Amino acid sequence: MRAGLRPSAAARARASRAARWAVRGLPGAALSAVIGCAACAQPPASPHVTAASPEQAGRYLILVGGCNDCHTPGWDRSSGRLPASEWLTGNDVGYRGPWGTSYAENLRLSVQHLSEDAWVRMFRAAAGRPPMPWLNYATMHESDLVAMYRFIRSLGAKGVRAPRAVPPGEEPETPYILMVPQQPGPRP
Repeated sequence: MRAGLRPSAAARARASRAARWAVRGLPGAALSAVIGCAACAQPPASPHVTAASPEQAGRYLILVGGCNDCHTPGWDRSSGRLPASEWLTGNDVGYRGPWGTSYAENLRLSVQHLSEDAWVRMFRAAAGRPPMPWLNYATMHESDLVAMYRFIRSLGAKGVRAPRAVPPGEEPETPYILMVPQQPGPRP
């Protein structure tokens, strides 16, 4: 403002209103800036594995997902050192519980009869028997499910089908792992 000039009352009132509005709007503007920065800093809504190829991503997912624990005979006894050529051929040792006795499928044969879309739909339905952790896979990113499918398919068909599930109350004809909580016996 130039020396000797005084603002009019109207000009002072306008300046006062503008200052009050700016102060009131400041928290909203700051909040918007914080939300905008937080939105940029968040991880993607659907995390997934990236690798040089879907097959490599699938191999990794099979390992960290523990698929070999049930679907590869002898995996436990090999300390995880079986070659991939032996992986995922199913198991004739059953898992017995209130649902009956279930068997880990030969995934290498299963993928030969399923399309990628059918594989993804199967996991989305999450309708299989225990001990398969279906719910862990039901929300998995589609690209990860496809990567698993492609890796398993790249191994080629091998082995025989796993035995059919046995309903509750019927005795299985194969060895099985009893998956029913047991109460401890009396202490001496």
